[in-house]
Amino acid sequence: MNTRNPTDWMWAQACEFIEQAERMHRQFFRLASPGRAGAVWEPPIDVFEDDREVVIVVALPGVPADRVDVTPDEGELVIRAERVLGSSGRVVVHQLEIPYGRFERRIRVPGVRLDASTRETRDGCLILRLRKTN
Repeated sequence: MNTRNPTDWMWAQACEFIEQAERMHRQFFRLASPGRAGAVWEPPIDVFEDDREVVIVVALPGVPADRVDVTPDEGELVIRAERVLGSSGRVVVHQLEIPYGRFERRIRVPGVRLDASTRETRDGCLILRLRKTN
């Protein structure tokens, strides 16, 4: 790339920003794998671990906590629910970026014994705390 030509530099930067935005979109709102009980998307997660517990934060804006199913499955935690479009009647959609529909997220948990400690919803996120046991 010729860094002396501002047009070339700006074009390269624009292409790089587009690629970065597409990577982020795929990372956070990737479609679920085929065959997952009708799930069409996977919510983004954060997983933290210290010597006492594993904390999983799942971004679920607009999903009521009592509608989320969390179950263990062979070394994974499976989170399922549905995010419904909350409008009744006829509406005009100007922009729709937050995924809707059934979702499922499988989270590999560390190979230690864990007990469900707490489950809370805060700021549009489901927060699961799993206490380590001996």
